[in-house]
Amino acid sequence: MILKRFYDEKLAHASYLIGCTATGEAIVIDPGRNVDPYLEYANKEGVRITAVTETHIHADLLSGLRELSARTGAQMYLSDEGTEDWKYDFADDPKATLVKDGDSVRIGKVRLDVLASPGHTPEHISFILTDVPASDRPLGAFTGDFMFVGDVGRPDLLEKAANVKGTMEPGARQLFSSIQKFRSFDDGLIIWPAHGAGSSCGKSLGGVPVSSLGYEKLSNWALKIDDEQEFVDEVLSGQPEPPTYFAMMKKLNKEGPAILGGFKMPPQIGGDRVLDLLESGEQVVDMRPVASAMKEPLTGALNIQMAKGFTNWCGWLLKYDAPIYLIAESEEDVEQAVLDLASIGLDDVKGWMGLDAIIAYGRNQGPLSAVEQVDASAMAERAVAGECVVLDVRGTVEWLDGHVPNAVHIPLGHLEGRLDELPKDGKIAVHCAGGVRSATAISVLAKHGITNVCNLTGGLDEYRMAGLPLETEEKDIELAAN
Repeated sequence: MILKRFYDEKLAHASYLIGCTATGEAIVIDPGRNVDPYLEYANKEGVRITAVTETHIHADLLSGLRELSARTGAQMYLSDEGTEDWKYDFADDPKATLVKDGDSVRIGKVRLDVLASPGHTPEHISFILTDVPASDRPLGAFTGDFMFVGDVGRPDLLEKAANVKGTMEPGARQLFSSIQKFRSFDDGLIIWPAHGAGSSCGKSLGGVPVSSLGYEKLSNWALKIDDEQEFVDEVLSGQPEPPTYFAMMKKLNKEGPAILGGFKMPPQIGGDRVLDLLESGEQVVDMRPVASAMKEPLTGALNIQMAKGFTNWCGWLLKYDAPIYLIAESEEDVEQAVLDLASIGLDDVKGWMGLDAIIAYGRNQGPLSAVEQVDASAMAERAVAGECVVLDVRGTVEWLDGHVPNAVHIPLGHLEGRLDELPKDGKIAVHCAGGVRSATAISVLAKHGITNVCNLTGGLDEYRMAGLPLETEEKDIELAAN
């Protein structure tokens, strides 16, 4: 048997290829949209991908299940758990086989037993792996978004992200029941989850790629709680805001993502197009590093730097029904951006511009004015003197952990829809945790004509290190928990 883990750092997403060397067959579990890495690895190991499956209808990424099946002819194994609302629209595909609790999928001499594990979603299943020639006892479990290292899947996403009302508490109770059932396996059972630290599919995911059931019983908060109501209260509190694009992912993955047949590089267009694109309101993403974008900002472009948070913030801030244009420092950055955007279904990248776009913009608009940068002490002094309003664009959980007194709190992903909460006159000092999200927020503000701003360069991390006063209100924490 061979087993390979693939990991997308930007989505904190893990997928797996399991192969039987005796027969040369392989299956991929929870594939991402870019299927080339699975094909390349299978070719290197001399196995054929004959099957592909996933644990549930994903909300945080676009599935590569149909793409991989189309490229290889692999049979798709789809969950048949849950109600009619949670069935795949392409379940009648000739290459689709529906599976339920107790069914098995055979890959040569390797067996995957289907275990219903609802709670995160009603149709969620896990796969219990047995390497039959080695032992008749299960080796491990591919738990998808049911169980993570140090955490469990959140049951509130359907209600908060997909607007399916009344699903949070029933989902939490289903999740508690699934955990009790899972406890019956041997402590040595290896756990391979579909997400790691940084994912919005839970609130405290660990960064370790693999664990065991026995270790999770010792360390995972969710497995330490024996009372159902206590579990429900705890699992529904303190969850981060789900990105707005999650609802679109649910829809597209249920319907069946478009089959691309490979990725195409968008054309490079002249930088002199930038002004026309911005003036006509097109979606222009400036992928330059924060320091560069703050020094030479382009009003109307969204600064989402090519870094770990790129995919997430593009999903939060870009529209799915409009084309996208990129500004990048290199062709390599564009190639990576196309893959990242496609991983959440943002496929319509019309073109890209190099740094000549910055020159062209400055030539037409005059010398570019850098965004004012301030340190923590200067910001605090101005705020106390009433010379600026502090805007905190971090998430709610971060806010509750401590914030600048009297700051206005609007999470970055909701900023564009809540601009009326900001003062019409006076300076706005924008901050996040470390200075990256605040740069994106400033570009959102500028797009709507709000340019009297300054940026706390080091974010709240710098503010904390300076020993400046923070506020934490117990009533806020209680409201968030409820």
